[in-house]
Amino acid sequence: MALQNQFTDFELEAGCDEAGRGCLAGPVFAAAVILKPGFYHPALNDSKQVSKKDRDELRDFIEKESLCWSVALCTPTEIDEINILNASILAMQRAVESLSVEPQYLLIDGNRFKPYKNIPHSTMIKGDARFANIAAASILAKTHRDAYMTELHLKFPEYAWNSNFGYPTPPHRKAIEKFGPTEHHRMSFQLLKSQLTLF
Repeated sequence: MALQNQFTDFELEAGCDEAGRGCLAGPVFAAAVILKPGFYHPALNDSKQVSKKDRDELRDFIEKESLCWSVALCTPTEIDEINILNASILAMQRAVESLSVEPQYLLIDGNRFKPYKNIPHSTMIKGDARFANIAAASILAKTHRDAYMTELHLKFPEYAWNSNFGYPTPPHRKAIEKFGPTEHHRMSFQLLKSQLTLF
């Protein structure tokens, strides 16, 4: 089923999504994208449904062919201070704030958001599989976050962030158990099943 480019008739509707909510390490990233009229790419979908090769190609296409886009983040420290839901919302608001054009409407993936300025918004459960502007934001948030974690892997290779990207895989948990957490881990998360007292 083809994605709808947007939800409203507003010319400047921004789709927003985040990546990395369920990770044990690294920031949560968010993106906001305003598409041009007639924007289309046959591979565009929810980033979780798209191969890495297609995601990387889509990132280039979206960044070149959208009207404007922005990516922002909240750090692990911020996540620990305000919790992951609030950090995800804040990262999306930061992405909107950084757009070169102020949107007239915000279309948010999921079911939670906080009003931003006086811009009207709607939340959409599984919106990244329904609307192209949210799907585009999903692709940008995911690819920018993966690139960030891959770069971070060079400094902390024992955690294999170039393959797990901070998600709670068994090898990631074993590395935390062996080497302890880094400053990039989210200390408010359950890093280990046993949650060792050394934390």
